[in-house]
Amino acid sequence: MTRSESELIHRAAAQGFEAGADTYEKGRPDYPAALSGWLRAELHLNASTTVLDLGAGTGKFLPRVLETGARVIAIEPVDAMRARLASAFPDIEVRAGRAEHIPLANESLDAVTCAQAFHWFANVVAMQEIRRILKPGGALGLIWNIRDESVPWVRELTGILAPFEGDTPRYHSLQWRRVFPAPGFSVLAEAMFSHVHDGAPERVIVDRTLSISFIAALPSEQRAEIAQRIRALIERTPELASRQTVQFPYRTVAFGCRKLH
Repeated sequence: MTRSESELIHRAAAQGFEAGADTYEKGRPDYPAALSGWLRAELHLNASTTVLDLGAGTGKFLPRVLETGARVIAIEPVDAMRARLASAFPDIEVRAGRAEHIPLANESLDAVTCAQAFHWFANVVAMQEIRRILKPGGALGLIWNIRDESVPWVRELTGILAPFEGDTPRYHSLQWRRVFPAPGFSVLAEAMFSHVHDGAPERVIVDRTLSISFIAALPSEQRAEIAQRIRALIERTPELASRQTVQFPYRTVAFGCRKLH
């Protein structure tokens, strides 16, 4: 990533995701199988459509999109993330780019998906670019895996992280919703799915937490201290302690709208 490009991306994303691409790939959950049906039904993805996965990261969401049969283009601005993505999905067209300057032609796409990403670029310019590249009637899908804080230990984990958040854009701030209703788009329709991330606690809890942008951007000493606190939380939580496999509970939210003309 060049200096000028990095200055256009929030520092937590530019620094944290560049440094923590490996941890991101290891610790982040996939997405519920039900989303494949949602993509077909709500975004009308099928073998005759072309979709852009914008802010694609390491490609965590791509398996669900590929299940629809659609042709996929992936755009990711962070070099380390994009390298992991291209290695994992060699048959997909992968490009560098930002939501505010998408390197694709006018009205060339049937849909755009943004999984775990839209809060980074929820602004008027990005929405204008998304509208520009969508065909009339084309769909925009916004998807997030959200920690289920109705579970006490998950709520306690959030309490460990919150002091480091600063001004980092986040789903839960709902600042991203300020761009809606967006000119030229229909109203947002919302769906919600239950999801769990199964695996070793070191991977699905510790690595997952260390992959968060504003945590990954911290100095190594602070990251180590946070990891120690998370491991202590695991040790004192009965449903997590001494378990080889645990479940990290999520709610997956999906929003869809369409270009009107």
